[in-house]
Amino acid sequence: MSQVEESIEVGVPVHTAYNQWTQFESFPEFMSGVERIEQRTDTLTHWVTSVDGVHREFDARITEQIPDERVAWTTVDGETEQAGVVTFHRLDDEHTKVMLQMEFRPDGLAEKVGDKLGVVQRQTKGDLKRFKEFIERRGRETGGWRGAV
Repeated sequence: MSQVEESIEVGVPVHTAYNQWTQFESFPEFMSGVERIEQRTDTLTHWVTSVDGVHREFDARITEQIPDERVAWTTVDGETEQAGVVTFHRLDDEHTKVMLQMEFRPDGLAEKVGDKLGVVQRQTKGDLKRFKEFIERRGRETGGWRGAV
């Protein structure tokens, strides 16, 4: 398994950053390669991705969700094997550190080479930067799910 860890500071309160992150269907607006996410239940999402011409579909289960603190997941079915956690750290009333940690199994020669060249690391960094721009531009979340898992 390969690992990625990235973080970014966003200029919104922790509850705003967390609430937006729970809106999985909005991920295509800031995550490159994510074509569509369907929220099937409170804990199950279906993902459709396309990265460098590699199309994947998979289901991910939310394994832990604590409002304003963390969202953890693992894939349960499909063409991708990964698990991760996003944590939210209050810096002050108007700033939050968002940290993403993920483990994944590269599949095939192209993905293994891309992993060695840091493609996933760069993509993750870019996705977090786009999340920052998205939430700071809006100034508020598009919705939020405050349940715990």
